[in-house]
Amino acid sequence: MQFDFATASRIIFREGAARDIPALAAGMGRRPCLVTGSNPARMQWLADALAAATAPPLVIPTTGEPDTDAVQEAAGQAREHGCDVVIGAGGGSVMDAAKIIAALMTNTGDIFDYLEVVGKGLPLTAGPVPLITIPTTAGTGSEVTANGVVLSKAHGVKVSLRSTDMIADIAVVDPELTLSLPPGVTAATGMDALTQLIEAFVSTHSNPMTDALCREGMAKAARSLHKACKEGRDIGARTDMALASLFSGIALANAKLGAVHGFAAPLGGQFHIPHGTVCAALLPHVMEVNLRALDSRAQDNRALDAYDEIARIITRSNRSTAMDCIGWIKGLCADLDIPGLSRFGLSESDFPDLARKAAEASSMKGNPVVLTDEELLEILARAL
Repeated sequence: MQFDFATASRIIFREGAARDIPALAAGMGRRPCLVTGSNPARMQWLADALAAATAPPLVIPTTGEPDTDAVQEAAGQAREHGCDVVIGAGGGSVMDAAKIIAALMTNTGDIFDYLEVVGKGLPLTAGPVPLITIPTTAGTGSEVTANGVVLSKAHGVKVSLRSTDMIADIAVVDPELTLSLPPGVTAATGMDALTQLIEAFVSTHSNPMTDALCREGMAKAARSLHKACKEGRDIGARTDMALASLFSGIALANAKLGAVHGFAAPLGGQFHIPHGTVCAALLPHVMEVNLRALDSRAQDNRALDAYDEIARIITRSNRSTAMDCIGWIKGLCADLDIPGLSRFGLSESDFPDLARKAAEASSMKGNPVVLTDEELLEILARAL
C-alpha cells in the first residue's frame, strides 16, 4: 500500500471560530483580498474587522459560478491593489474563486495555461499567496481541496485548476455560519457532501486515511442531514454536517471522485444547475449502474464490498446491502424535494454530448469501473 496525503496546514473547527479570522489574517499579510458571495453586505462584519486588524480589504464579490474571465480579472485587481493574503468566505464557488485568484496572483500566464481538460494543464510555477478559507455552507469541502472549479463559457463546461499548492494555509470551519442556510441550500450542499464521501470511498484511489474520514463523515451525514434541513437552528446537526463536508473535502482531494462528479462538470456548465442538486439527482442511479457493471465484469470485489459497507453505515443496519442503501438515498432525495434534471431543461437530445464530456472529465478517473457509453446514457435517462 502506497499513497500521498495532503491537506490544509491548519484546520480550525469550532463554534465561533470565525471571530479569529482578522487576527489570523494579520499574521499572514498586511493587505487582504476578501472574496465573498454575490451579496458582500453579508460579510461586512468581516470586512470591518479586517480593516481594524490589518487594512481595508479589497472586496471581490463572486456572482454565481466563477468563470475564467472573472477570476483572471479579479487576480489582476488583487495584484494591482498590492494584496498579500486572500480570504475566501462563502460557499464552494466563492472558495474555489479565492483559491484560483490566490494562484493567479503569482502565476501570471493565461488561465488556460493551467486548466485541466480544456487548457494546457501546465503546473503552477510559483506558490499562491497565503490563503484562508471559511465555508458558510456544509457540502463542498472546498475549504480543504486542492483545486478550484471554474466555468469555461467558451466550452460550456466546468473544469479545474489543480495543485496541492492551492490547498488553503488555514481553513476556518465555524458551524454557526451555517445556521441561517435555507432548507433547499442545506439539502443540496449536504447531498454534495454525502456524494463526495461515497465516491471517495469506492474510488480507485482510496486509501486507509481517506476511508477512515469517509466512514466517519457518512455516519454524521446520515444521522444529521435530514434534521439540518428540517430544523436549521439545531447546532448539533449543523456541526455534524460541517464535519461531514470537511471530511469529504479532505477525502476527495486525496482519493478522487467518480461518475456523479464526472457528469456534474458538463451539466453544471451547460445547464447552470446547482452542483449539489446535480449530485443528488445522479447519485442513486450512478450507484445502481456501477453496482451492475462491477458485478458483471470487475476483477475484484473491493468496490462491491465497499458499497455494502456504505449501506451498513448509512442505514445503520448490519443487514443492509448496497441496494438497500440506494433505496434509502432515493427516499431521502424525495423527502428533501430534490428535483429531476428535466426540471432544468435537460432532454434526451442532450445525452450524447453530455456523456462524451463526462467520459473525458477528470473526476471520472476515480470511478470504480469504466462505464460504457450505453451505461452513461442510462444514468442520464434515469436522472430525468
